[in-house]
Amino acid sequence: MNEKEKILIMAVKRPFEKEERFLSSVDELKSLSATAGGEVIEVITQNRQQIHPATYLGSGKVNEIRERVDSLEIDLVISNDELSPGQLRNLGDLFGVRVIDRSQLILDIFAMRAKTKEGKLQVELAQLEYTLPRLRGIGIELSRLGAGIGTRGPGETKLETDQRHIRRRIDEIKRRLTLVVKQREQYRKHRREKGVFQIAIVGYTNAGKSTIFNRITNSDSLEEDQLFATLDPLTRQLPLPSGFQTLVTDTVGFIQDLPTSLIASFRSTLEEVTEADLILHVVDSSHPDQEQHQATVLKILEDLEAHQIPMLTVYNKKDKITSDFIPLHQPSIVISAYDEAELERLIIKTEETICENWESYALRLPMNETKRLHRLLNESIVKYNQFDEETNEYVVHGYISGEHPLQGFIKENNIINDGTNHTTS
Repeated sequence: MNEKEKILIMAVKRPFEKEERFLSSVDELKSLSATAGGEVIEVITQNRQQIHPATYLGSGKVNEIRERVDSLEIDLVISNDELSPGQLRNLGDLFGVRVIDRSQLILDIFAMRAKTKEGKLQVELAQLEYTLPRLRGIGIELSRLGAGIGTRGPGETKLETDQRHIRRRIDEIKRRLTLVVKQREQYRKHRREKGVFQIAIVGYTNAGKSTIFNRITNSDSLEEDQLFATLDPLTRQLPLPSGFQTLVTDTVGFIQDLPTSLIASFRSTLEEVTEADLILHVVDSSHPDQEQHQATVLKILEDLEAHQIPMLTVYNKKDKITSDFIPLHQPSIVISAYDEAELERLIIKTEETICENWESYALRLPMNETKRLHRLLNESIVKYNQFDEETNEYVVHGYISGEHPLQGFIKENNIINDGTNHTTS
């Protein structure tokens, strides 16, 4: 078994950063390092008005790190902030070991996690676009003769070539991904035409999305107490209590300061979220920085132009909450993903949330309207469905999307109040 790489983390705190936010981001970097297979031996931080343009930290701290790298036999130094090509080069020369930044670490983890051809292409594109402006800064690392954190990925052998080759490879990947995007669009168009209701599960990484996804769909996607355990999206069927069928997609976890190249490269995957009819935003309610996590996810959804989609916030890990908890967003539900009864509550709440965003209807359909009845049973949430033998009519009450093709018929035939009490069952 390979020994874990010894890591030293360096981080700069600026005056405008809140102490909690800064400490949380450093803790997150430690978790990312562990996910990548390393062991954080030391964390060195510095308060500065601004980041040093040449060496990230001030000269005193740089010398301190150099001494700690030698005495602790550090293999890798990771910066909490993205480094410029010049900073990478200078620090690598000063420390005598490999230096990478937060973005490169996240890219490395994505390279570990990518399983599908599309996922691998997206990671390679992000890595190449990250590497291209840093070729001079990386220096000997470009040879990829060694191994270790920050050196993995589908494109590693390609990085031995020059800038022209990398640019050609970027163009080639973009062409191939364009075809994948078209295939995805066709698939989504087909689902839309069939009137399939789509739910996307989103959330900060390690909030418990895959655990919830697996348990409500009886699936077996990867569940780990690690960041970015899920990379390639999975879609499964989920019947709601009324019998209404939906499709649920488990998506990649979001994270603060996610590299922009990654968001761009994974756009076709993230577009699954933009096509959703409902978003389940899973939050680790026990995390001390859960408010910041929620803000990060909402910001990324806004960047994807998915912030207008109806959302149910699912505050997970209820069993780990140690103090009074007040949900930040509504509608919401507080659950533990390992409690069967609470997962049932989640599925019921999901159906309620859809109903709140849809329009109610009450119809009497003659016996010969079986086609319309069939559509209502399949494409709407039916709360009451009985055959009235006195009038030879089907009495149907339920909820349907305001954009559904049957809306015209419903508006003409909707029973506002027929004096009958049809309680939902």
